[in-house]
Amino acid sequence: MSVSYLRPIVICAGLVAVWQAIVSLSGVPAFILPAPASVLLAIVEDARLLAGHAGVTFIEIALGLLLGVVLGAASGIAMSFFVPVRRWLFPVLVVSQAIPVFALAPILVLWLGFGIGSKVAMATLIIFFPVTAALYDGLRRTEPGLLDMARTMDASRFAILRHVRLPMAMPAFASGIRIAAAVAPIGAVVGEWVGASSGLGALMIHANARSETDTMFAALFVLAVMAVTLYFAIDLVLRRLITWQPETYSSDD
Repeated sequence: MSVSYLRPIVICAGLVAVWQAIVSLSGVPAFILPAPASVLLAIVEDARLLAGHAGVTFIEIALGLLLGVVLGAASGIAMSFFVPVRRWLFPVLVVSQAIPVFALAPILVLWLGFGIGSKVAMATLIIFFPVTAALYDGLRRTEPGLLDMARTMDASRFAILRHVRLPMAMPAFASGIRIAAAVAPIGAVVGEWVGASSGLGALMIHANARSETDTMFAALFVLAVMAVTLYFAIDLVLRRLITWQPETYSSDD
């Protein structure tokens, strides 16, 4: 087994050991911080319950990620291609970030109800800005020499966008998607905390009301595993798709 695969195992084992040491040495009550064994037992005993709620949360995350990426990409391209759109839309995007997205969760639940719609909308709002900003920044930083060459060949603006700007902006766009994959679970879970009958966030709220801390930690663990898996899966896909601009590392890595 290579070091790259062994390192995460060692890190997880170290964190669990520190967790167990804190529980054993501090004597903290189980309703405040359960032992790792109690959380593992809760995961095993409530596996079907956790799987059902995890499926709901995953659907919310996936739909929010899809909508956020599509809308963000469309906005980034529109701002790069049309000057009036950039002048009107970019200030709105900047101002929108001054409003805490979490504060919008109760409003979204009021408008869209306690179903999946409000959670998808919450995830989409969180994802939208980083994707838009990343793609727009990549499109406007195309190498000038390539643009001059395309113009000397009498290429249209659309052809330049399609064959020059977009390919060169894909690494920046990929970075925006990676950020989106990391923050998408936040939107879905916060929406569930505000109001939901299913999902890992709703399960955590209900477990907290019943002082079932081990179930709360079990749901948190499942959410963390799901979020990390989603991130690395998307990262792997992006690495396979963007092959024309290889990554470079320093000699110390």
